[in-house]
Amino acid sequence: MDISIRNANHDDYESLLPMFWQVHNLHVIERPDLYKKNSTPVGKEFFNNQLKDDKQHIFVAVLGSEIVGVVVLKEEDIPENSFVNARKVLLVNSLCVADTIRKKGIGSKLMKYVFDFARGLEVDRIELGVSETNQNAIDFYKSIGMTTKSRKMEFRLH
Repeated sequence: MDISIRNANHDDYESLLPMFWQVHNLHVIERPDLYKKNSTPVGKEFFNNQLKDDKQHIFVAVLGSEIVGVVVLKEEDIPENSFVNARKVLLVNSLCVADTIRKKGIGSKLMKYVFDFARGLEVDRIELGVSETNQNAIDFYKSIGMTTKSRKMEFRLH
């Protein structure tokens, strides 16, 4: 399977909407208390602003002429203070492979691209959040060498 990875551009928005919806819908199903149903979870203006932001990066995986995967990244500088050391982090805000073509190595290829890209940025680490209930994602991230850094916990009052 000949997958190429490239920077997203303004013309990719319509092709990416189904994947943005796919990710958002998963969040809505898992946590309807936090996420609203929305047919357009990523607005065009928001997407275009991400593309313009030097600290945000969107890469797409392309098979033939079809976009089959996307990863959305954001650079974050954490300044030193009396409690923590300074560090530069690359956050994976979203990773999605089209439902119709999963389990073909596209996610792994996208993340390898992210790892190489991060080395070029000279970040200290790559971080992401994953729901405790999304075992497929947890297993995937472990399979590419990621480890659990911390865990957010909650006590729901409503």
